[in-house]
Amino acid sequence: MPNTDFPIPKFHFSVEWGGTKIAFTEVSGLNKEMDVIEHRVGSSPEFFKKKMPGLQKLSNISLKRGVFAGDNEFYQWYNTVAMNTVERRNITISLLNENHTPVVVWKVKDCFIVSLKCSDMKADANEAAIDTVEIANHGFTMEHVA
Repeated sequence: MPNTDFPIPKFHFSVEWGGTKIAFTEVSGLNKEMDVIEHRVGSSPEFFKKKMPGLQKLSNISLKRGVFAGDNEFYQWYNTVAMNTVERRNITISLLNENHTPVVVWKVKDCFIVSLKCSDMKADANEAAIDTVEIANHGFTMEHVA
């Protein structure tokens, strides 16, 4: 039976993105919103607009990971964009428990890179180099695994 006394910590996760299995340091942007359509029927006796759900809006997803010597996978995926074609990938993001078992799983479909931000460099810094990619998507499902 799952532990329902405490919320799930957010620091233990995995990302399957169709590339080499290298851990990501951060995932953000798993957001969905829905437009609201307002209308008023002319014969309605109520003096307000009615609301109904409209189109969904999806945020781009940001993935951050360390830079490794000889690793060109982000750049190769980014460079698949040419003449209205692009390599789309499905991505699975899993929040893991202490046994490395998925507890919450997001399945993101038809992803492609829209932005690639290379690490900044500072002579006086003592940090790992981190690249960031921003990925457009066509929706995701979220499943709580029992």
